[in-house]
Amino acid sequence: MARVIALILPLCLDTFAVAAAIGITRPTGAQRIRFSLLFAAFEGGMPVIGLLVGAGLGRVIGGWSEYVAIAALVVLGVYMLWARADNADQDRVQKLAASRGPAVIALGLSVSLDELAIGFSLGLLNVPIVPAIVLIAAQAFVVSQVGFALGGRIGEATREGAERLAGTVLIVIAGALLVGRFLGHSN
Repeated sequence: MARVIALILPLCLDTFAVAAAIGITRPTGAQRIRFSLLFAAFEGGMPVIGLLVGAGLGRVIGGWSEYVAIAALVVLGVYMLWARADNADQDRVQKLAASRGPAVIALGLSVSLDELAIGFSLGLLNVPIVPAIVLIAAQAFVVSQVGFALGGRIGEATREGAERLAGTVLIVIAGALLVGRFLGHSN
């Protein structure tokens, strides 16, 4: 369960960053609930796909699965560290926040791609699916509410810092998993 929590915590930071960007538009209470439910549904659903693919691949590659999961976490962490939001991204988020239909689905997909990668890693690490999905969906709902509420009050640097911190945490977790894997082999 510690692995699940450690892998889900960085997702909070990423969800917060996106929700805070939407929070700048000052969404109504109904919009906040709608977007939070959207985030929870997408962020809870995408890891299922990743988990299924990761678990299946884990059975095929056996003992190498943990190393592949570690590599996936490092790649995701590095992406989160160096991906920069520009004004076009900010404008796109604000337009999505005001839209309905397919654009809302695009918003849901945009916040859940990280969860696909995390789900893949969780599957490779043979983590129980149900607790992981429940925790991911719950954190998405709660953290998005906080992000919406604080979005207009915090600066862009804080939001970008949250994303960079999430990337750093994922890389640290990958390092800890790698050290644990090596220590486990030395016994």
